[in-house]
Amino acid sequence: MTRRRFLPTAAFLAVAGLLTACAGNGPGATAQGAGDPQNVRVYLAGDTNIQELWENTLIPAFTAANPGVGVDLQFDLHGANKTQTIAKLAAADQQGEDAGIDIVEGGAAEDAGPAGLLVDPAGLIPGLDSVDPEVLAAAGPGAVPYRASSVLLAYDSTKVQDPPRTLDELLAWIKANPGRFTYNSPKTGGSGQAFVTTVLDKFVPPDVRAQMTTDYHKELESSWDEGWRTLAELNQYVFQGGVYPNGNNGTLDLLASGQVSMVPVWSDQFLTGQRNGSIPPTVKALQISDPPFTGGATPIGIVEASERRDNAVKLVDFLLQPAQQQAIAEKIAGFPVIPLDELSAEVQTAFGEAHPDQLRPTYFTDHKNDLNNLWDQLVPGH
Repeated sequence: MTRRRFLPTAAFLAVAGLLTACAGNGPGATAQGAGDPQNVRVYLAGDTNIQELWENTLIPAFTAANPGVGVDLQFDLHGANKTQTIAKLAAADQQGEDAGIDIVEGGAAEDAGPAGLLVDPAGLIPGLDSVDPEVLAAAGPGAVPYRASSVLLAYDSTKVQDPPRTLDELLAWIKANPGRFTYNSPKTGGSGQAFVTTVLDKFVPPDVRAQMTTDYHKELESSWDEGWRTLAELNQYVFQGGVYPNGNNGTLDLLASGQVSMVPVWSDQFLTGQRNGSIPPTVKALQISDPPFTGGATPIGIVEASERRDNAVKLVDFLLQPAQQQAIAEKIAGFPVIPLDELSAEVQTAFGEAHPDQLRPTYFTDHKNDLNNLWDQLVPGH
């Protein structure tokens, strides 16, 4: 990769303990002594690579370091049951009963925090002292960022010898190479949403953007107007005069098959594709500047209605320790949320030029929803 090199192999984290795997969309248990009343019950949603990260690395390391405390993992593939899970937490909170879940991750944590269903982690989690305050604030109320990723610019190096390195250069390249670039519609995936966000941000004053990343101010969305005009003007230059694929994989498929030469892509998804061979080695990636593409930290939060708060605190703090942050970087190419100088020299080298310490957060959830809907109205076909 240009300007960002990942480790193809990594030293495995030394762990011990028996692991009983779970799979599928519904609840399952992964822990020593599953069902033990001391166990931390974690609701985890996402792709199977995140499930494997927890089952094969994070949970064994935690149980080895905390004898007698296991983890019961409830894995929800792609968050299919997120709405029901939030409803369950809300009902338990209202009735003053144990929720049956102690920790929620990802989108569930993003939704549970504003609903008042998560514990305020301030003063509870010692590891928070190492997390960038801006990244912590962007995670939302009650949420603790524990891994992150950013969108990069992927390109076919056999067709693009001098790739653009700034947003202005990228916009000029798109116009000079009609049909060779595309991005997925923002409603269908974060890589396309990051491209749209970054173009909008070109015209948004920094103080206005800061407000829009931490809270909802609909009136400030007028600062997007020039960005929408820019995106609409690009419509004629994208793939086939305005074809936007569905999902992050849709753009990668077009790039890997040679139908386009350049797309935005998630950093971790790019590395996974190169490792499994779905992305050719001739495809490279870099981070642009002025401004860079947005990224995001995946949050985790302790449920207010949990009756196992002490052990939940132990697990969340454990995830912020250097050994676990290094394991996340090595296993899934996740950006660490603590300073790079707390990790190995290899990880510092691999991630240094990607500047994970300068992770640029995306907009507040309600603004992201508005962005998705406005793109549908203002960009395709214009």
